[in-house]
Amino acid sequence: MTKVPEAKDAYIGRFAPSPSGPLHFGSLVAAVASYLDARSHQGSWLLRIDDLDPARESSTAPAEIVDQLLQHGLVWDGDILFQSSRLANYQQARKQLTADNRLYPCTCSRKDTPRIYAGHCLTNSLQDLSQPHAIRFHIKEPKLEIHDRLLGPIKWRQQLDMGDFIVLRKDGLNAYQLAVVVDDIYQGITDVLRGADLIHSTPLQLSLFKALNGTPPRYCHVPVVLAADGRKLSKQAFAETVSSKSAVDNIRNALDFLGQKHTKGHSVNELLESATRSWNVQAVPPLRGISEKT
Repeated sequence: MTKVPEAKDAYIGRFAPSPSGPLHFGSLVAAVASYLDARSHQGSWLLRIDDLDPARESSTAPAEIVDQLLQHGLVWDGDILFQSSRLANYQQARKQLTADNRLYPCTCSRKDTPRIYAGHCLTNSLQDLSQPHAIRFHIKEPKLEIHDRLLGPIKWRQQLDMGDFIVLRKDGLNAYQLAVVVDDIYQGITDVLRGADLIHSTPLQLSLFKALNGTPPRYCHVPVVLAADGRKLSKQAFAETVSSKSAVDNIRNALDFLGQKHTKGHSVNELLESATRSWNVQAVPPLRGISEKT
């Protein structure tokens, strides 16, 4: 069982990669940013493995990710939390949301459904589950907003910027949005620093936090690394694996991408210690991208 820090007012951050493959430079940048933010606040930095989709996962990836983080000096606090060990907790959260009339079955096909779901199945009853279906969460708030630590005020409006979303897939697997919120509440996460590609998930998670009586964390979205063709660097796009043999250069390049000052240290620990002392989230270029070949 993962040991959860007891101090409610302390900084608690996390890095939560999916084990679809080893880390690439884009995921390393996200790890470095969240690590430095936590350490600069004398906070805890937790590692969570998002292993909820077996068909897309590699059996060797969790161990590879752990080794890559350690070789790059990114040492987490406490035990690793594997989301696959938390299925009963997600089921309990769905029971709570069902009792509060926040869930409904959706028979819409994924390919015909726009990203902002307009509530086509909202009147469906959980008593009628005769057709193949996913389970959606209903957002009641007409608008939601945050003050992003890097990007400033961000607002979303219902059915324009955000819509009802899936918490249980048609194949019976737990969806990302529910799992991440349940585990953020469980681990007492106070701060989430992640890639700007996940901004669209933020209002969905805010609504879930409220529905589950949890306290939303502070958010900070940093720029994502771009591949040579301008797309987000990702495992699905066959991004090159970060080599631990080049760990010092990798950390230095990550710090440069994040706009951070650092020494010309000869080890990852020297670089990270220097960067922790001088960490300044406001120095991160909010709209910056970088080519994989740069």
